[in-house]
Amino acid sequence: MAELRIAAAQLNSQDDVAKNLAVVAGVVARAKAEGAECVLLPENFAFMGGTDEERRHASEALDGDGPILTTLRRLAREHAVTLVGGGMPERTADPARPHNTAVVVAPSGEVVAAYRKIHLFDVDVGDGQTYRESAAVTPGDAPVVVELGGLRVGLSICYDLRFPELYRRLVADGAVALLVPAAFTLMTGKDHWHTLLRARAIEDQCWVVAAAQWGKHPKGRQTYGKSLVVDPWGDVVAQAEEGAPVLVHATLRDERVLQVRRALPCLTHRRL
Repeated sequence: MAELRIAAAQLNSQDDVAKNLAVVAGVVARAKAEGAECVLLPENFAFMGGTDEERRHASEALDGDGPILTTLRRLAREHAVTLVGGGMPERTADPARPHNTAVVVAPSGEVVAAYRKIHLFDVDVGDGQTYRESAAVTPGDAPVVVELGGLRVGLSICYDLRFPELYRRLVADGAVALLVPAAFTLMTGKDHWHTLLRARAIEDQCWVVAAAQWGKHPKGRQTYGKSLVVDPWGDVVAQAEEGAPVLVHATLRDERVLQVRRALPCLTHRRL
């Protein structure tokens, strides 16, 4: 049976890449000292809340040597951990619209997987903000499952959480754990965050690990936090306190997934 000791980082990222990466470095070092083999960073861990032009300027190629990826590679090697950068601006053929990309960096420092956010947040949620992610982001089109510590892990980012068909596809591709790095707004998070995360765990009988942004950010953004881990039965087994930076830890075991799926084999009962 396989298991993975994972830490989900709750951050309060701002619009200064260098300062954000300094915080990330401290968080990864602490996660390793506390026993983590894998560290999940939230969406926008390196840049949060600035202008679209500033975000484009911060974007990097995954085969390049920009500060974001250089830092992730260095930290993965120094601490011998797998790092999941939960959402960073990745350059595309359209310079005005980089991808929002989750990158997986192995302990060797090699980028072993990249997931480009498929569902983009074009929403008016009633918090005084208008969100039009598609105006500044090129969507991805491919689900991604990667093996971490012997576990098949499905990748997603934030607004993807509202689209259960994506997670069902990840499970069909063998996922037993689902990662959800996010920057959920305060308005939507207080009503939907826990419900959606537990629903994805219950219906897909998977571990769900969610790393969130928390607090106030530039341009009036405010995020909900509550980074957490849900087990395949839907129980919240770990949750962050208020504030940032904060870490939550859990050990993901595929044995627990198999136990739940044997007891309640609903995935084998599907008719549609």
